[in-house]
Amino acid sequence: MMGVRMGATRRGREEGEKPFWISFSDLMSALMVLFLVALSVALLAVTKKTSDDEREEKDRGAQISALMTEVKRVADQFDGVRVIDKTIDFGPRGRFEREGQNTLSPPQRNLVREFTPKLLEQLRTTEAGRNWFKRAVVEGYASQTGKYLFNLNLSLERSERVLCELLREPPTGEAALSEADRKLIATRFFVGGASFNSLRSTADDSRRIEFKLEFKTRQERSEELTHPAPAVDEAALAQALDPKERCPIFDR
Repeated sequence: MMGVRMGATRRGREEGEKPFWISFSDLMSALMVLFLVALSVALLAVTKKTSDDEREEKDRGAQISALMTEVKRVADQFDGVRVIDKTIDFGPRGRFEREGQNTLSPPQRNLVREFTPKLLEQLRTTEAGRNWFKRAVVEGYASQTGKYLFNLNLSLERSERVLCELLREPPTGEAALSEADRKLIATRFFVGGASFNSLRSTADDSRRIEFKLEFKTRQERSEELTHPAPAVDEAALAQALDPKERCPIFDR
């Protein structure tokens, strides 16, 4: 009788516990399925965002590359001018012949006045120019000859000299830039100078001018679209850009 009772009691306990363990197992299975679904959705969202970012960055790179191809085509029209990555190197034609010199010779003035409008045309008309062009830095360089601070100031003067020649009224017989070109230069071209940076193999080659094109990142472009910069006061800008104004740099 004892054996019968124990067997009955054991079977009753198993039968009472079995539904509970089955329900718990189903619950765990359901939670696991929900976890896998949530994980799959999260991975899909991350993958999609990564794919979109990669596509946008690829499109940006393709547009900039196409622009630089056009800029190179323009540079090929001028002997000695070449495009290295996003830098426009004027070569021997952009070299300052004397130490301490910050003035441009007539052929050099003609070179920058003829080349720059063609560059600006590409910046205006191409997709990369309209969407991604940020600014152009006119970089002046000096050789290692002389004091560091003197050369640093000299390199800045060389950059400023180029902008002066582009913005002011040219001497008789030399081409002048259009009003639209002058406004674009005044708002998107910046002065940069370097003393002993990027030295070339010789002191003569180190005394030079370069244009460096800079482009917006996707984040900068997004912020620009979300929070547009105030519009330029065209009337005030035109008044400030007096073509008859003398370049304030002392000739050396």
